[in-house]
Amino acid sequence: MTAKSRKQQIQEMLAEEPTDAFLRYGLAMEFVSEANDADAVREFRELFAVAPKYVPAYHQAGQAFLRLNRTVEAREVLRQGIDMAMKQGDQHAAAEMEELLAGLG
Repeated sequence: MTAKSRKQQIQEMLAEEPTDAFLRYGLAMEFVSEANDADAVREFRELFAVAPKYVPAYHQAGQAFLRLNRTVEAREVLRQGIDMAMKQGDQHAAAEMEELLAGLG
């Protein structure tokens, strides 16, 4: 019997807890690690729907959009992330996203 992958384990847990932000983020990052940015973006969107205050996801989603050459969507998600980070007093996260956004021209 083969052991389940981390991604499979997360997917099973999400089936029971679909609004768990940490699990949703974990699954998105599993897709990122597989260089599957299209599925990562889909998971980040699901995460924003259930937990819009999960700031780290905005930066990661912005990067995934950029790897997919979807600059307009990257800018949009980074702006949303900066706004959310500032509302939460997370200047470090906001600054990282601002730097990425500024690099887009």
